[in-house]
Amino acid sequence: MGRAMSHVKKYVALGIPFLLIIANGIIWYAVRKETPASYLTVAFLDIGQGDSIYIESPHHTKILVDAGAGTAVLGRLGKVMPFYARRIDAAIATHPDKDHIEGFMAVLRKYKVGKFLESGVSADTSFYAEIEREVAEQKIPKFFARRGMRINLDEDTTFTILFPDRDTEGWETNDASIVARLTYGDSSFLLTGDSPSKIEEYLISLDPRSLSSNVLKAGHHGSNTSSSQSFIDAVRPAYTVISSGKDNRYGHPHPDVVSRLEKSGTKILNTATEGTIIFRAYKEGVVENP
Repeated sequence: MGRAMSHVKKYVALGIPFLLIIANGIIWYAVRKETPASYLTVAFLDIGQGDSIYIESPHHTKILVDAGAGTAVLGRLGKVMPFYARRIDAAIATHPDKDHIEGFMAVLRKYKVGKFLESGVSADTSFYAEIEREVAEQKIPKFFARRGMRINLDEDTTFTILFPDRDTEGWETNDASIVARLTYGDSSFLLTGDSPSKIEEYLISLDPRSLSSNVLKAGHHGSNTSSSQSFIDAVRPAYTVISSGKDNRYGHPHPDVVSRLEKSGTKILNTATEGTIIFRAYKEGVVENP
């Protein structure tokens, strides 16, 4: 018995320093991750035929724009968020179509969400009703996006709503998509949901200068209903991201959209072929796709 106890004490004595080293490593990893970064991170998640965009500011404010269909978003978030993170500061549903919002149910159950932003158009679907009920039950503050609203992630990082500019209840869901411009200093991203060309033209008529951005998220997964030539010319993106599923049944991206983008000189990136697409944007206006 005495010999057995001495062996136990020996292994405990050896094990404690080892566990302390591991714990110390985890703590310092967390500290390094929470130290302000010099760049804004924007990740267009590979969730198949749908949209989901993860944003993390230099001071680690976290936003999720759309969440795709099903639960694929959880696996993708696990690869771009710190492993210890359990909070998303704002969840933004551009419009209530399945390929944009169904995944929010899983997100709401796993992460603490600070606020929920939507366009104001409703949908007669079970998953939309379930998400609305979950938001209400968790008492998450909910807002309708309207032109001019700003979410200040950090001192130099702003998420500005460009559309809708009015009540959208009763609209076709794509028409009501939230269009927003994310800026960090001189770097910028234009996020368009499934917004069609008629809304693109309306935004140009309001203020074409407000659209110019380093990165464009092509509307409606590269469908020919979006990404008009005049809109591409107004945005003048260095990069254009198409979020679509591999061999999807819709034929996205449409060849005409790809042709228009190629003629503009933008670099086209597609989640169907690239997987999750991550950008680092710097205050000076430099945007990298490392």
